[in-house]
Amino acid sequence: MLNIISQLLFDNQDLEYKKFHSRLMPTINPDTIIGVRIPRIRSIAKELQNNNTEEFLNSLPHKYYEENNLHSFLIAEIKDFDDCLYEINRFLPYIDNWATCDSLRPKCFKKNTDRLLNEIYEWLKSTHTYTLRFGIECLMCYYLDDEFKPEYPEKVSQIKSDEYYVNMMLAWYFATALAKQWDSVIGYIENHRLSDWVHNKTIQKAFESYRITDTQKNYLLSLKHQP
Repeated sequence: MLNIISQLLFDNQDLEYKKFHSRLMPTINPDTIIGVRIPRIRSIAKELQNNNTEEFLNSLPHKYYEENNLHSFLIAEIKDFDDCLYEINRFLPYIDNWATCDSLRPKCFKKNTDRLLNEIYEWLKSTHTYTLRFGIECLMCYYLDDEFKPEYPEKVSQIKSDEYYVNMMLAWYFATALAKQWDSVIGYIENHRLSDWVHNKTIQKAFESYRITDTQKNYLLSLKHQP
């Protein structure tokens, strides 16, 4: 199975795309990027879904960036919550880039938000950049609508990090929270509860959002930290 999967990926190699995508992935060695477009990797994951992929899922760490993305997409298709969670916790320590991290969107999470929350809180304690980023992202994806509680942005606001990819996710979280839960979240900006960098990046991302009104955008700009 490992050889079949490797061949599938290389059969779909696009060298021009590899050059382009490598520039977006500064933390990844370009030699480990095959150059396969994300939609094609998703398709390969679906093609393999009913096959025995256990050997591939057990073959950590992977050599290639696309193998990590394929791993994420295969996990996302696991229907049983406990099985999915098991595979995620095995895989998270090996994630070494933002794209693989952000592609990990298990379908079964939406129906198990009550069980997922405690696991998220454990991920938020992690010192591993992408495990922490994944935990924040889960709170953003599954707990800003009907599941929202004010304790969630409070939990996220307490995260302090020097890691760029953690701080980018913090800003993304609060910008999305402003779009969905303005009244509950604007106080974090008004009262300068976030680091200067996350504060300003949150405002920038919110300003770029079509879900934020012009009036809200102008107010946010008035709250921006000046250098």
